[in-house]
Formats: sequence, structure tokens, C-alpha cells
Amino acid sequence: MLGRAVVAELVRRGHDVRVLSRDPPRRPQPGSTHHAVDLVSGRGLRDALAGVDAVVEAANTAGSGRKAAPVLVDGTRRLLAAGALEGVGHHVAISIVGIDAVPLSYYRAKLAQERLVEQGPLAWSIVRATQFHELLDWLFTTTARAGIVPAMGFPLAPVDPRVVAGALADAAEAGPGGRLAPVAGPQAAPLGELARTWARARDRRVLALRLPLAPGMRRALASGALVPGADAVTGAPSFGDWLRAPHATAIAA
Repeated sequence: MLGRAVVAELVRRGHDVRVLSRDPPRRPQPGSTHHAVDLVSGRGLRDALAGVDAVVEAANTAGSGRKAAPVLVDGTRRLLAAGALEGVGHHVAISIVGIDAVPLSYYRAKLAQERLVEQGPLAWSIVRATQFHELLDWLFTTTARAGIVPAMGFPLAPVDPRVVAGALADAAEAGPGGRLAPVAGPQAAPLGELARTWARARDRRVLALRLPLAPGMRRALASGALVPGADAVTGAPSFGDWLRAPHATAIAA
């Protein structure tokens, strides 16, 4: 979901955009070209990066940190190496707010990915973002199938991927900047409040439950680890406004 938004934003700004993925996009965006690559094997990377000024890495994979590492860690290492061989001048990476405080295996993989970028052969920028609106929509839709939504009190500041795409495009245009300001939605709210907002917007009758968390996870989330500080770049729409927009219904369907 982020990659599509980044491509659209860069094309809108007039850049020559190459989409690197294993399979062609189902809905190719005018102004972009597709190059078949595989981060796990390294297939196609050097050809796809030849003549490229900047790479915006928005690759992701489902699963735990152990399952994500071949793409997020090993794949990033291959991407950086290929970029160095082809003379890429700038590597822009997306990461997640709070990954150094929340004990999740996926977050550990993202931290390892950040270290590779920082210590790698290319000049770099890293942008951390909060959870996407689509992620919360998916979470609540999934739990609602059992008639419940999670109602814990820890805060989140969910963001529209298009806001993050704008920040990544800014970073690519500005040149290497190291660690940049994090990106978040316009307001923070407890997870339970966001769940109730979702239920009203979707007209769903669900039971709000406080689900158990491991002690370390509970302490980290309660401390506000997933909400950035005052230096964050924020952008609309809020989660509630996003849910009320026509596109959100289409995505959920």
C-alpha cells in the first residue's frame, strides 16, 4: 500500500519512476515502468538500478521477524550492494516509530534493516512512520469476525500512507539527510477509542475487550512507544475521516 502511494507521488512530481517488484503491478501507474527483481535471490537488481539516482525502499513481507528477515534484512543488504555497484547516490528507507522500545520480532528485523542502511555503502535517509490506517482497518475487520475488537488503552497515531509517501518523496528530492523527522497522523488516541470509531463507521455490533499482552509489551505500549514526539511531521486525514471517505469502503470490501 505504501509503494503504490510513493509511486503516485513521485510521478505527480515529474520524476522518472521505476517500480521494482517480483510481479508487475495489477494497476500500473502511468509515468512509471516495471522492473522484475527479487530481493531474496538478488535477481534483476543491478539491471533495474542502472542509472538510478535514488532508491525509495518500501519493500515488506508478511509474518514474524524470522520470516521477514530474508526480505527486510538480507534483501536490504543485497539492494544496498547492488546500488553501490551501479552508483546509486541515495537510499531512502521507511521504518516504524517505536521499534527500539516494543519487543516484537518483526520490529527487531526492522531495527536490523535500519542498521544495515546506516552502516551501508550508500548515502542514506531513514523516515519512521506510525501505523497505517489500513492496518487498523484490517485488524478490526479481522477481530470483528469473532464479534470483538481490541480495546486496550495504549495510544496510537495512525497515518494515511499518502502522507508518508509525501515525506519519502521530500526525502528523495532533498538528498541524504540521515534520520529524518518521524511521520504520524494528525492525532493520537487510545486503541479502544479507535476501535469504537471503526465500529461506528462500519456499522458493526462488536464487543470491545481488553486483550492480554505480555508484560514487556504492555509496559512499552502503555508508555506511548508507538506515538512520536513533538518533532513529528503530521498530516490529515484522521482515522475517522479516512474511514468516512469513499475509498476506505472500497479498500475494506
